Parts: sequence; structure tokens; C-alpha cells
Amino acid sequence: MISFKSGEEIEKIHKAGVILAKALECVSEAAVPGVTTAQLDEKAAKFIKSQGAKCAFLGYRGFPASICTSINEEVVHGIPGKRKLKEGDIIGLDIGVEFGGFFADGAVTKGVGKISSQAQKLIKATRDALYKAIDATIIGNRLSDISSAIEQEAKINGFSVVRELVGHGIGLNIHEDPQVPNFGLPHMGPLLKPGMVLAIEPMVNIGAYPVEMQNDGWTYVTKDKSLSAHFEHTVAIMDEGPKILTEL
Repeated sequence: MISFKSGEEIEKIHKAGVILAKALECVSEAAVPGVTTAQLDEKAAKFIKSQGAKCAFLGYRGFPASICTSINEEVVHGIPGKRKLKEGDIIGLDIGVEFGGFFADGAVTKGVGKISSQAQKLIKATRDALYKAIDATIIGNRLSDISSAIEQEAKINGFSVVRELVGHGIGLNIHEDPQVPNFGLPHMGPLLKPGMVLAIEPMVNIGAYPVEMQNDGWTYVTKDKSLSAHFEHTVAIMDEGPKILTEL
């Protein structure tokens, strides 16, 4: 069942989202060659705690870290550890924050040092797909208009979108209804209405779309081991248009 949030609840989600945006900015700046993903995790955790907030992912369904760090062919849910970033990697940084009982979710993908032109194109296309989807998050559209916008932007650039993993509703819990696929025909599914809050998160691959889970039970990788990028914002549907809750 889709949960509709009041204006006051949306502002509380926004407060969590601002903390998240600052944490992402902090961790992104620290993602340089030689840094371990565990160090990034520690940095995020310390910052979020300093803001009086909680890391929403830590312990969620048994997840063992505060953030997700997904490198190169890793799509999402990479577990931070001893692995060091190296020049030319791309890394997806995914953070969830709980503040005052309300949740926000956001992600970026960034290059580590100098990256290939194809990796640059992938990152730009995935970011553009997110903002095309946000533009479609308006009253009167249907849920699949968001999905279609993501898929079309990826296809225009010659890339594929992950089908097994989806965006979601958010706010009172980290994952709520509805699911928000990253592909599909437009004009289908529930009508978008004021008070809906969605975590929109395109996951785009250079190669084919199939993914598989690693032995750790969390990390998804592309089956063909091609690069994958991931961006995410928490977005509220308002009378005046979409409001991004996870940006500064």
C-alpha cells in the first residue's frame, strides 16, 4: 500500500536528506586512489552520527556496514572492506539516513582519478537518466513514466538498465511501496499524487542488463562484468512539482 506523506512529514524526510547529501559529498571527496572502502564507510558513519542521525543500512536485514560501496562491475550493495581504490575505478556510493524516525536514501557514482571516456559517458548518462526521471515525477503522470524516462535515456546512450533491482517508496521506512522499476512502457501503473515520496535510482550498465549476486549474499555484479553506474535521489511529489529531498 502506498503511503502518502503530509507536508510536515516531507520536511522531516528532507532534514534526513540534507544530512545524507552532506555525507555523500564528504565521502565522494575522500574516494581517491589508495583509500579503502572501509575508510569511506568509517568516514560516513562518523559524519552521520555527528549530525544526530543514524546510518539506515547498518544492520538492515543483516547488512554489515553503514554505506554501500560498489566498484566497477559491482552494481549495488557492495560491502566496504580492505579493498583499496585505484586510478581508473568508478565507485557507487549509496547511503541511507534515519533522522527523527524518518528516512532518506541517495547515491552517486564517481570516477577515481582519471577514468576512461566510456566510464565518463556511463556516469553522465546515468545521472541524466535520474534527472529525466525526476522531471517525469509530476502529478497526473503514472509510475511507469518514471521508469520509461530512465530506460529511454540509457538506450539513447547505448547502455542497458538493470531489471532485477528497483527504486522504491520511502519515508517512514527505508523501503516502502511502490516499487519503481528502471524500465518499462509509459503511462502505466499508479497515478502519481501529492504526498508520494520515492527513491528513484537508475542502475545502468555499459553491457547487457543481467546481474548476479556474489557469494557475500549482498553484492550484485553485472554478469558480463561490464561497468555499472548508480545514482539516486529521494523525491517528493508536490503540487508545484517534484522536490528533491537529498540535495543541498
